[in-house]
Amino acid sequence: MTHLEAISRETGISLSSVTSTAKLLAEGGTVPFISRYRKEQTGSLDEVQITTIRDRMLQLAELDSRRSAVLKSLEERSLLTPELKKKLEAAITLAAVEDIFAPFRPKRQTRATKAIERGLTPLADWIFENQNADADEEAAKFIDTEKKF
Repeated sequence: MTHLEAISRETGISLSSVTSTAKLLAEGGTVPFISRYRKEQTGSLDEVQITTIRDRMLQLAELDSRRSAVLKSLEERSLLTPELKKKLEAAITLAAVEDIFAPFRPKRQTRATKAIERGLTPLADWIFENQNADADEEAAKFIDTEKKF
């Protein structure tokens, strides 16, 4: 289903009126101009209906853009499965796309997460338990020249 068909179905406005309005908006027509001087082309739509069509077209374009970005991100990181792709393509709101993408969103790398990945949690625990002690001896056990830490 195209965007124009979806807008027509959602708003109850005829497809020909939605198509004509979309064309006039794409040509640079403003909402007041279209509602006043192009009634014969739009089927006598008022400003509220034309604004609804314009806003929904923008929302659907933004949804398509975000969906493409999410699909590209998942594909680049080899996380895209056929089921996930179907879910993303079936999502009809921006919030639904974001909810599907949330578990796969790249995590921010902090110094703490890097230290945990390198196995320094036991050292941090030791330092926390022995705050007054000298940590140099304990830290020497974790020095690894290959991993550069």
